[in-house]
Amino acid sequence: MRKKTSTSEAACLPIDLALQGGGSHGAYTWGVLDRLLEEERLEFAGISGTSAGAMNAVALAAGLMEGGREGARATLRRFWTQVGAHSPFAALQPWWLAGNPWLEPWQQWARETTSWWSRQAKPALSPYGFNPLNLNPLRRILDNTIDFDRVRTCHKTRLFISATQVSTGELRVFRQNELTADMVLASACLPLLFQAVEINGEAYWDGGYAGNPSLLPLIQESPADDLLLVQINPRRRDDAPRQSPDILDRINEITFNASLLKELRSLQLLKNLIAEDETPDHTYRNPLYARVQALRVHRIDADEALRDLGASTKLRTDALFLNQLFERGRATAHAWLAQHGADLGQRATLNLQQECQL
Repeated sequence: MRKKTSTSEAACLPIDLALQGGGSHGAYTWGVLDRLLEEERLEFAGISGTSAGAMNAVALAAGLMEGGREGARATLRRFWTQVGAHSPFAALQPWWLAGNPWLEPWQQWARETTSWWSRQAKPALSPYGFNPLNLNPLRRILDNTIDFDRVRTCHKTRLFISATQVSTGELRVFRQNELTADMVLASACLPLLFQAVEINGEAYWDGGYAGNPSLLPLIQESPADDLLLVQINPRRRDDAPRQSPDILDRINEITFNASLLKELRSLQLLKNLIAEDETPDHTYRNPLYARVQALRVHRIDADEALRDLGASTKLRTDALFLNQLFERGRATAHAWLAQHGADLGQRATLNLQQECQL
């Protein structure tokens, strides 16, 4: 059993981060991480990331090795700045027109029209047909901003990146010492936009289908007893969708939350079973049981901050929008730390029993 670390025993409190995927809404997570990196008492023992969460995870790890906390903040900013610069809407909004109130309505119309046509066409088109050269702007961005040698040798955190194996539908978790740009691209491979990413003869799609993100590697392999989930896919939408694109968007949101909900339910069920057998001075026959019982789960979610954004905005990548998401993420993290920062290392702030309705 791993020794617990408390704030009284060490200058830093180790916590694990579980970073969900959600397209360009990952810029919200960038804002959350930027604020967390300002908390010098927090140490990121392990990070599990999927899709956009995987991008944030490798940027954070590479930056920590390059320049500590400030290096991580700079690398995250560099990555998302590149995403905005390579946006198909970048030409509609050069830097000297950013925020111009006279042009914003026209730019918004152009974005919504392009998004609408894309959503209408997606079910009928295949990336093997409309993108035969398999062009992916994220590859160039990763190459320009992330030093994967630093990622693989990073000793300041542990990384776990999730992808879905196409042939079996099973989760594949790529460990830090093997990580490549291909593995991160596999984690973010939406099958209707990009061709499957092949790694060692196996084809992979977005990890969100099987683990968004996967929690078990953190529980098994990280020494931290606090796990902070950054969840950006909305858990609830009050209005039932009526149009086909909106229905498909909500189906995707539910699908990309399903694997996480299943893991949370399994975790709470295991906690319940372990608690039933506990006695004073109890010795666990399996060290994993002790890890599960000691685990304190927390969550920063985007339900309130991104309530006004539809699922289609996950494909919007212009710099103005990404920076707005960043600011919302920072503000949410700041408020969460003010409310729950003192609970880290002491008690869970996410009621899994209530969350999972067990």
